[in-house]
Amino acid sequence: MVQAWYRMRKVLVFVTNISGERLWDVERELPQQLQIAVNINMLGIEEQSDGSLNAPFVFTVNFTPAIAQISIRGRAKIQGERDELQKILQEHRGQKTPPAQVVQAVSSTAIAEAILISKTIGIPPPLPPLPTPPASQAPPKTDTRYTA
Repeated sequence: MVQAWYRMRKVLVFVTNISGERLWDVERELPQQLQIAVNINMLGIEEQSDGSLNAPFVFTVNFTPAIAQISIRGRAKIQGERDELQKILQEHRGQKTPPAQVVQAVSSTAIAEAILISKTIGIPPPLPPLPTPPASQAPPKTDTRYTA
C-alpha cells in the first residue's frame, strides 16, 4: 500500500494481483531493439459506504518483440472532503478522466512493482530511455610543466 497526499485528498493504492511472464527463452540473448508499451486503465470510480471513492485499475507492460508481459491489478481508495469527492464522482460520470493525482499515485506504485518484476524475470525495466547527453567539446588541453 502506498499513500500519497494531494491537496485535501488522500490516495491509497492497493495492489491485488501481479503477473509477470517471460516469453523469451532465458538462454536466448534478448533483442538489441525493444519497444515497451505501458498502459494504465482506470476501470471506473465508485462511491463506498464510508464516503470514500474506489477506483479499480489495470496496469500492463508489453514488449515488442514479445519477450515478456507484465500485468498489475488493484484499486485506488480516494479519501478527502465530501464535496471534493462528489465533484470527482460527477466528473467521472460526465466521462472526464480521473484526477491526475490519482493516476500519478497508481502509476508510481505500479511502475515500481513492474521494475521489481522485470528484474526477477530478467528483462529490461519499463523505463523511458535516458537521454543522451549532448556532445560537448572537451576543453583545450594545456601542457603545464613545472621545473625546479
